[in-house]
Amino acid sequence: MTTTADTDYIRDLETTVDETAAWLRTVPDTDARWRPKSGAWSSIEIIGHLIDSAANNHTRFVRAAGQDDLVFPGYAQDDWVCAQNYAAAPWSEVITLWHSYNRHIARVMAAVPAAVRHRKHERHNLHQLAWQPYAADEPATLDDLMRDYVLHLKHHLTQVRDRVRDAPTTGAFA
Repeated sequence: MTTTADTDYIRDLETTVDETAAWLRTVPDTDARWRPKSGAWSSIEIIGHLIDSAANNHTRFVRAAGQDDLVFPGYAQDDWVCAQNYAAAPWSEVITLWHSYNRHIARVMAAVPAAVRHRKHERHNLHQLAWQPYAADEPATLDDLMRDYVLHLKHHLTQVRDRVRDAPTTGAFA
Protein backbone atom coordinates (compact mmCIF):
# COMPACT_ATOMS: atom_id res chain seq x y z
CA MET A 1 0.00 0.00 0.00
CA THR A 2 1.30 3.45 -0.93
CA THR A 3 1.19 6.08 1.77
CA THR A 4 1.53 9.84 1.51
CA ALA A 5 4.91 9.71 3.25
CA ASP A 6 5.98 7.03 0.78
CA THR A 7 5.49 9.41 -2.15
CA ASP A 8 6.22 12.76 -0.51
CA TYR A 9 8.89 13.49 -3.10
CA ILE A 10 6.28 13.31 -5.88
CA ARG A 11 4.18 16.05 -4.28
CA ASP A 12 7.38 17.95 -3.55
CA LEU A 13 8.27 17.78 -7.25
CA GLU A 14 4.82 19.02 -8.27
CA THR A 15 4.85 21.92 -5.80
CA THR A 16 8.43 22.86 -6.60
CA VAL A 17 7.96 22.98 -10.37
CA ASP A 18 4.65 24.84 -10.14
CA GLU A 19 5.99 27.50 -7.79
CA THR A 20 9.32 27.79 -9.56
CA ALA A 21 7.78 28.06 -13.04
CA ALA A 22 5.62 30.93 -11.82
CA TRP A 23 8.69 32.68 -10.42
CA LEU A 24 10.84 31.96 -13.50
CA ARG A 25 8.25 33.72 -15.66
CA THR A 26 9.03 36.92 -13.72
CA VAL A 27 12.78 36.65 -14.39
CA PRO A 28 13.90 39.00 -17.16
CA ASP A 29 15.40 37.36 -20.23
CA THR A 30 18.70 39.20 -19.71
CA ASP A 31 19.01 37.80 -16.18
CA ALA A 32 18.22 34.28 -17.44
CA ARG A 33 21.14 34.51 -19.89
CA TRP A 34 23.67 36.07 -17.49
CA ARG A 35 26.74 33.98 -16.60
CA PRO A 36 28.57 34.52 -13.32
CA LYS A 37 31.88 33.72 -15.08
CA SER A 38 33.15 32.45 -18.39
CA GLY A 39 32.34 28.78 -18.90
CA ALA A 40 29.62 28.70 -16.23
CA TRP A 41 26.06 27.90 -17.21
CA SER A 42 23.50 30.68 -17.29
CA SER A 43 20.11 30.16 -15.66
CA ILE A 44 18.54 29.24 -18.99
CA GLU A 45 21.25 26.62 -19.51
CA ILE A 46 20.67 25.23 -16.01
CA ILE A 47 16.96 24.88 -16.76
CA GLY A 48 17.97 23.30 -20.07
CA HIS A 49 20.15 20.83 -18.17
CA LEU A 50 17.15 20.03 -16.00
CA ILE A 51 15.15 19.31 -19.16
CA ASP A 52 17.91 16.92 -20.25
CA SER A 53 17.90 15.33 -16.82
CA ALA A 54 14.13 14.96 -17.08
CA ALA A 55 14.44 13.26 -20.48
CA ASN A 56 17.05 10.80 -19.26
CA ASN A 57 15.32 10.03 -15.97
CA HIS A 58 11.90 9.75 -17.59
CA THR A 59 13.15 6.83 -19.68
CA ARG A 60 14.89 5.30 -16.67
CA PHE A 61 11.71 5.45 -14.58
CA VAL A 62 9.61 3.86 -17.32
CA ARG A 63 12.15 1.17 -18.24
CA ALA A 64 12.91 0.17 -14.66
CA ALA A 65 9.63 -1.71 -14.28
CA GLY A 66 10.65 -4.16 -17.00
CA GLN A 67 14.29 -4.60 -16.01
CA ASP A 68 15.95 -6.93 -13.55
CA ASP A 69 18.52 -4.27 -12.72
CA LEU A 70 18.86 -0.52 -12.43
CA VAL A 71 21.61 -0.08 -15.01
CA PHE A 72 21.08 2.83 -17.38
CA PRO A 73 23.20 4.83 -19.79
CA GLY A 74 24.55 8.15 -18.65
CA TYR A 75 24.94 11.28 -20.74
CA ALA A 76 27.49 14.05 -21.18
CA GLN A 77 25.59 16.93 -19.61
CA ASP A 78 27.80 19.75 -20.89
CA ASP A 79 27.67 18.37 -24.43
CA TRP A 80 23.88 18.07 -24.26
CA VAL A 81 23.44 21.66 -23.08
CA CYS A 82 25.76 22.90 -25.81
CA ALA A 83 24.23 20.76 -28.58
CA GLN A 84 20.72 21.96 -27.79
CA ASN A 85 21.78 25.60 -27.69
CA TYR A 86 19.58 26.51 -24.74
CA ALA A 87 21.47 29.82 -24.55
CA ALA A 88 19.71 30.94 -27.75
CA ALA A 89 16.28 29.44 -27.00
CA PRO A 90 13.29 31.59 -26.05
CA TRP A 91 13.21 31.82 -22.24
CA SER A 92 9.44 31.36 -22.03
CA GLU A 93 9.58 28.17 -24.15
CA VAL A 94 12.33 26.67 -22.00
CA ILE A 95 10.31 27.38 -18.85
CA THR A 96 7.16 25.85 -20.35
CA LEU A 97 8.95 22.70 -21.53
CA TRP A 98 10.70 22.23 -18.17
CA HIS A 99 7.48 22.74 -16.22
CA SER A 100 5.35 20.47 -18.42
CA TYR A 101 7.94 17.72 -18.57
CA ASN A 102 8.31 17.64 -14.81
CA ARG A 103 4.54 17.58 -14.25
CA HIS A 104 4.50 14.56 -16.58
CA ILE A 105 7.37 12.91 -14.68
CA ALA A 106 5.44 13.36 -11.42
CA ARG A 107 2.53 11.45 -13.02
CA VAL A 108 4.92 8.74 -14.22
CA MET A 109 6.41 8.42 -10.72
CA ALA A 110 2.95 8.17 -9.17
CA ALA A 111 1.92 5.48 -11.66
CA VAL A 112 4.79 3.15 -10.74
CA PRO A 113 3.51 0.55 -8.25
CA ALA A 114 5.13 0.69 -4.82
CA ALA A 115 6.39 -2.89 -5.22
CA VAL A 116 8.34 -1.81 -8.31
CA ARG A 117 9.65 1.39 -6.72
CA HIS A 118 10.85 -0.44 -3.59
CA ARG A 119 12.27 -3.58 -5.22
CA LYS A 120 15.92 -3.89 -4.21
CA HIS A 121 18.39 -4.36 -7.05
CA GLU A 122 21.84 -5.71 -6.37
CA ARG A 123 22.94 -4.68 -9.85
CA HIS A 124 22.73 -0.94 -10.48
CA ASN A 125 24.83 2.01 -11.50
CA LEU A 126 23.39 4.68 -9.24
CA HIS A 127 26.91 5.24 -7.95
CA GLN A 128 27.65 6.60 -11.47
CA LEU A 129 24.33 8.27 -12.32
CA ALA A 130 22.85 9.67 -9.16
CA TRP A 131 23.48 13.14 -7.82
CA GLN A 132 23.85 11.85 -4.25
CA PRO A 133 26.49 9.26 -3.43
CA TYR A 134 25.39 5.62 -3.62
CA ALA A 135 27.53 2.60 -2.85
CA ALA A 136 28.07 0.28 -5.80
CA ASP A 137 28.00 -2.77 -3.53
CA GLU A 138 24.72 -1.90 -1.74
CA PRO A 139 21.27 -2.65 -3.19
CA ALA A 140 19.39 0.29 -4.71
CA THR A 141 15.76 0.91 -5.57
CA LEU A 142 13.92 2.88 -8.21
CA ASP A 143 12.54 4.90 -5.31
CA ASP A 144 16.14 5.90 -4.49
CA LEU A 145 16.63 7.12 -8.06
CA MET A 146 13.33 9.02 -8.08
CA ARG A 147 14.09 10.76 -4.80
CA ASP A 148 17.57 11.59 -6.07
CA TYR A 149 16.04 13.14 -9.21
CA VAL A 150 13.99 15.57 -7.10
CA LEU A 151 16.96 16.50 -4.90
CA HIS A 152 19.12 17.10 -8.00
CA LEU A 153 16.44 19.33 -9.49
CA LYS A 154 16.14 21.36 -6.28
CA HIS A 155 19.92 21.73 -6.07
CA HIS A 156 20.02 23.30 -9.53
CA LEU A 157 17.04 25.54 -8.80
CA THR A 158 19.04 26.97 -5.91
CA GLN A 159 21.78 27.76 -8.41
CA VAL A 160 19.26 29.53 -10.63
CA ARG A 161 18.00 31.63 -7.72
CA ASP A 162 21.60 32.55 -6.85
CA ARG A 163 22.36 33.56 -10.44
CA VAL A 164 19.25 35.70 -10.73
CA ARG A 165 20.01 37.35 -7.39
CA ASP A 166 23.55 38.13 -8.55
CA ALA A 167 22.67 39.22 -12.10
CA PRO A 168 23.86 42.78 -12.66
CA THR A 169 20.79 43.94 -14.60
CA THR A 170 18.21 43.77 -11.83
CA GLY A 171 18.87 41.16 -9.19
CA ALA A 172 15.55 42.23 -7.71
CA PHE A 173 13.63 39.05 -8.47
CA ALA A 174 15.41 36.65 -6.11
